[in-house]
Amino acid sequence: MAKLTLTTFVSLDGVMQAPGGPEEDTTGGFEYGGWLVPFADEGMGNFMDEVFDRSGAFLLGRRTYDIFSAYWPQVTDPQDPIASRLNTLPKHVVSTTLTDPVWENTTVVAGDVPAEVAGLKERTAEGELQIHGSGTLAQSLMAHDLIDEVNLLVYPVYLGSGRRLFPDGGQPTAFELTGARTTGSGIAIHTYRPAGRARFGTFDPEV
Repeated sequence: MAKLTLTTFVSLDGVMQAPGGPEEDTTGGFEYGGWLVPFADEGMGNFMDEVFDRSGAFLLGRRTYDIFSAYWPQVTDPQDPIASRLNTLPKHVVSTTLTDPVWENTTVVAGDVPAEVAGLKERTAEGELQIHGSGTLAQSLMAHDLIDEVNLLVYPVYLGSGRRLFPDGGQPTAFELTGARTTGSGIAIHTYRPAGRARFGTFDPEV
């Protein structure tokens, strides 16, 4: 069974919306798209190459799929460590409206998404089943305890608004830190595994 991993870029205040460009996602009047670009560096690139090198298949939300499918098929260098995998490995997009995807090796996931994703984990024989971005999908699958590992790339910028990865009202969850590094531009890269429900205590010696 494949490990389901999530890799996403977040600001210091947890915003994950439109990291790569001003027109990527303006939902809700978001005006700060492209906030990671000034910090992109070799360390970030090396980490992302490592992530994609472990991929066996991809699971994407519809918005992320549309962004990826508009860009990556145009990158035809077979030596590109990201494009070569995105363009050839199986891609599963969660959507209730997409019926005829044109990006090669794409299938649509609809219906009971948690059950379908659990089945995909069982059927992915080699490598990781990877989610990239796809915030709404990630939140849904975290609520069902289906994500096995989270790679957070935290950028040294505060935005003050935008869609966040961890929403208010989510299930309190503890995580185990399994990897950490920083890059030259100040990106903090943390890898976590869910470790059950969050526990609570007190420093009060009288309690």
